[in-house]
Amino acid sequence: MSTGKLYLIPAPLGDNDPAEVIPAGVLAILPALRCFVVEELRTARRYLSRAGLRGHIDELRLVELNEHTLPAEVEQMASLFEDGQDVGLVTEAGLPAVADPGAALVALCHRRGIEVVPLTGPSSLMLALMASGLNGQSFAFCGYLPAKTDERRSAIRAIEKQSAAHRQTQIFIETPYRNDALLSDLLQQLGPATRLCVAADLTLVTQFVRTLRVDQWRRSGTVIGKRPCVFLILAS
Repeated sequence: MSTGKLYLIPAPLGDNDPAEVIPAGVLAILPALRCFVVEELRTARRYLSRAGLRGHIDELRLVELNEHTLPAEVEQMASLFEDGQDVGLVTEAGLPAVADPGAALVALCHRRGIEVVPLTGPSSLMLALMASGLNGQSFAFCGYLPAKTDERRSAIRAIEKQSAAHRQTQIFIETPYRNDALLSDLLQQLGPATRLCVAADLTLVTQFVRTLRVDQWRRSGTVIGKRPCVFLILAS
């Protein structure tokens, strides 16, 4: 029995016109796909409609895969590829399977011998690193820091030590409504000479990217607000 391929379809990082940030070659693939695995149905429909499938959304099969999806449900998704059907994986923003539940489907495809096709698009992590002026030769992505205050502060001190020991840029993200709480903790816990980059609303007209020493940030009075943001540090 022939199986289809899994296409990893990038999405805009914000409310952009997809044509502004997604290559034309990627958008040209979408009309040929009839099945998509998506993180959230409503936003996926909106993205696919704006990406050229307006008027055809009801003809598509959309299957949700998010943090609530059980491993057994992921295993069942192997049936989506039967009879040579290609499937698109769409995340909420940026690149699929990077800090994204869709990684479970990619792993399934490798276990089942299903071809995985990554497609080009915006990566908030790489864009932030590019724009930070920090070490792009050695870096690590730490994902989300703990939500509980004491654990978060302990994690901040630990990643600063890791950065200092290896001269390594540490990259992490946060849920937008906790951005300012995280920034406050960073300014309290990090050493004054550690460099901190805040990169918010990347690729949007409201884009903000700034790298300063922590002692300079403390004097800046900066408020990030509830918007997508990437944080990077490099300790001295």
